Amino acid sequence: MALRAGDHSQVAMNGLKEKVLTLDTMNPCVRRVEYAVRGPIVLRALELEQELRQGVKKPFTEVIRANIGDAQAMGQKPITFLRQVLALCVHPDLLNSPNFPEDAKRKAERILQACGGHSLGAYSVSSGIQLIREDVASYIERRDGGIPADPNNIYLSTGASDAILTVLKLLVAGEGPTRTGVLIPIPQYPLYSAALAELNAVQVYQDNVYAEGSQFHSFKKVLTEMGPPYATQQELASFHSVSKGYMGECGFRGGYVEVVNLDAAVQQQMQKLLSVRLCPPVPGQVLLSMVVSPPAPSDPSFAQFQAERQAVLAELAAKAKLTEQVFNEAPGIRCNPVQGAMYSFPRVQLPPRAVQRAQELGLAPDMFFCMRLLEETGICVVPGSGFGQREGTYHFRMTILPPMEKLRPLLEKLSQFHAKFTREYS
Repeated sequence: MALRAGDHSQVAMNGLKEKVLTLDTMNPCVRRVEYAVRGPIVLRALELEQELRQGVKKPFTEVIRANIGDAQAMGQKPITFLRQVLALCVHPDLLNSPNFPEDAKRKAERILQACGGHSLGAYSVSSGIQLIREDVASYIERRDGGIPADPNNIYLSTGASDAILTVLKLLVAGEGPTRTGVLIPIPQYPLYSAALAELNAVQVYQDNVYAEGSQFHSFKKVLTEMGPPYATQQELASFHSVSKGYMGECGFRGGYVEVVNLDAAVQQQMQKLLSVRLCPPVPGQVLLSMVVSPPAPSDPSFAQFQAERQAVLAELAAKAKLTEQVFNEAPGIRCNPVQGAMYSFPRVQLPPRAVQRAQELGLAPDMFFCMRLLEETGICVVPGSGFGQREGTYHFRMTILPPMEKLRPLLEKLSQFHAKFTREYS
């Protein structure tokens, strides 16, 4: 920090009594950022876990984090083939081990050949390893029934979130009345509102579709089927990641974005923006390659891979059905069918006195409900107000990922708490 002439003596005389960076002087856009999934209720859950470890008596023995879709933290087992290939890539000496199937070894060798220095420890190009981008393009073509995908329009990313932020940065422009407005669904994933707040813009999962009679349709496929001028002119960015779905590999942060009909000059600017971030994590890129290029029926790993994948999806479908059933049997709670993904968004009726008490505490009514739920049961869910909801309605979002032996008691305990809470404030 440079000081003007004469300032040195003043600083020495007075000392640095005030902080330079304060809530008043920091970037106001950052102050406006809110991310409900990891907000104050989660911070309190962490404190409660610490208190339990210190022996503080609570009306529960553990905190159950049903606030975030972290599959493996909830007990979901990794898919063996994905981890085998990743292990071989991280430690190539294992390629000589008889304990790994030959198709996993072939996949690992193919990926290592495409890495700088044949090592996962090397940077990749900013847009991701070219071989894996080609694998993603082939996957998209298969998914969409042969509609072409160009690897040059595919950018690997640090999960889908990072790619979403990159595209939003390209979109947001203008000041005052000309500031960009971004249309988002309500309820929405809080990443969107948080990113839009950070960028000073204005507000207005394909492997996990298991509802009977439902199937996944990509926006790209629908856009193409609409024909010209939409198919040839309408810009589209679509995202995917290894974090959710049957793979649940959140911590490896692998994902991609495919851009369609993007102006060539803008695409160059996107490439520039990505280059500032150097490259997405290479192990995440490797996992993405396995997701888009899984074992073929003729491969030795195919049977186990399919069995594990189907077991995860079948269990999710059973959990979705159980969640809907238990909540809809509880007075004052209504839950729509969970048709895919890994979350439910039940609506809860809250008595007027509870709403009034929440307002006195300066809390959203559903935040008040969720905080009381956490303090009395150890169940951590996210208030619906963090996602957006119709005025005068109250919700919470919870993941359906806890193992079945924990999910049913969790649902029943939550329903019982709502009944107790309703009696208390009626």
